[in-house]
Amino acid sequence: MTILVSGGAGFIGSHLVEYLLNQGHEVIVLDDFSTGSRKNLDDLFSNHKLNIIEHDVARILTGDKFNFKNIKLDRIYNLACPASPVHYQRNPVKTMRTNLFGMLNMLELARNNNVRVLQASTSEVYGDPEQHPQLESYLGKVNFIGPRACYDEGKRAAECVCFDYYRKYKIDIRVVRIFNSYGPKMAMDDGRVVSNFIIQALRGDDITVYGDGLQTRSFCYVSDMVSALVKMMENNSFIGPINVGNPGEFTIKDLAEKIIEFTHSKSKLVYKALPPDDPAKRRPDISLAKEKLNWKPEIDLDTGIKYTIDYFKKLI
Repeated sequence: MTILVSGGAGFIGSHLVEYLLNQGHEVIVLDDFSTGSRKNLDDLFSNHKLNIIEHDVARILTGDKFNFKNIKLDRIYNLACPASPVHYQRNPVKTMRTNLFGMLNMLELARNNNVRVLQASTSEVYGDPEQHPQLESYLGKVNFIGPRACYDEGKRAAECVCFDYYRKYKIDIRVVRIFNSYGPKMAMDDGRVVSNFIIQALRGDDITVYGDGLQTRSFCYVSDMVSALVKMMENNSFIGPINVGNPGEFTIKDLAEKIIEFTHSKSKLVYKALPPDDPAKRRPDISLAKEKLNWKPEIDLDTGIKYTIDYFKKLI
């Protein structure tokens, strides 16, 4: 198959691209490299089945350089969007444009090619949830004018247009709500809690915990996430939305202490004010993923953290 992956130079996207190439597919990466990195694709450049187009997914896909009229696409994965607060709050207007106009462009491309398109949505559509764990039927509690809204509401808007295209144009959509993911190829400066803590611990710096550290998260290793995305894309009977994540629930303080232990670091925890609208609890109910995809995560947190520490040791 010929598969387009927008955001294919990002953390999850680059792992997905590697998996698809290893399966023998032709892969087109569409990325503007604003947060994704060419280094994430370094090991793949020699593969003749990889093609890279540098372009902002939110801009119109026209011109000879795309040649989409001459290429028969079979699948489209839309993963294009900065996913950490540091990046998506840096330019909130661009984040909203990427979410909404990027999704519209991918849907139009799917419509013109008559192919299936998967939207990588997020657990952030649930906001600071009053339901715990979160089910797909829960409509969320989101501050739609807060500093995180460009991402949270942008992803909600992207889901909205997916289902509008499904109802109006019969586009074959798949919508996946991704919960916190981690692993090799995370950027060192992206502000995600796992990479932040590991880097601070390896350097012997104080580990910055926001709030009291008792807020909870669920962490899914990237190989499990890629497996779920592919299973959802190739499922012929269910369009979503569907939660994908590891239902193991840990406090942020638990995570910090694990990383200090595994890195043998002398780092100390320091506490700072909690950012606005930071969720107090976050854990997916993955009953639907188990039922529809026969999927559940295989990598436990201890194992995945050790793999990720090994990756950052090489960088640092």
